[in-house]
Amino acid sequence: MIRFFIIMALVVVGDQLTKVSILDNFALYDSTAVIPGFFNLTFLRNSGAAFGMLSGMPLLWRQIFFISIAVVALVALVLMQRKMGKENAWYTLCFALIGGGAVGNVIDRVLYGSVVDFLDFYIGKYHWPAFNVADSAIFVGVTIFLLLQVFEGEEKQEVVEQEG
Repeated sequence: MIRFFIIMALVVVGDQLTKVSILDNFALYDSTAVIPGFFNLTFLRNSGAAFGMLSGMPLLWRQIFFISIAVVALVALVLMQRKMGKENAWYTLCFALIGGGAVGNVIDRVLYGSVVDFLDFYIGKYHWPAFNVADSAIFVGVTIFLLLQVFEGEEKQEVVEQEG
């Protein structure tokens, strides 16, 4: 569990430091090309969920909803970590990344009423929705979890086939 909380804390600190840097150096909607034609740093706020969903709802309702979801998710992650983290250290990593990302975005919601997004990838006029370090950690954590499920499922299937 110590590794779980250390990784989670590193994600939260990294996420919050990058967001503070954006807040200190950019005005809302300011953009700086990092890789012209592909990647900008662009300060945006997301008051909704992924891709701006629920952004039209009243602020208090959104705050209660997102904080509640994060608390439930964190409890579930800790319980899953206690069980599955003992089986495979990769679970510790994926659950900590997801938890750290969730905490990072909840901190934004509490402090600013919205999430600070700034990573803007695009090709031509087609932009992927802007995101942040917390979102990236959640994505990587979920991807690792899904890969573990696939590979462990294949291993279990091979054992069943060998025994059968």
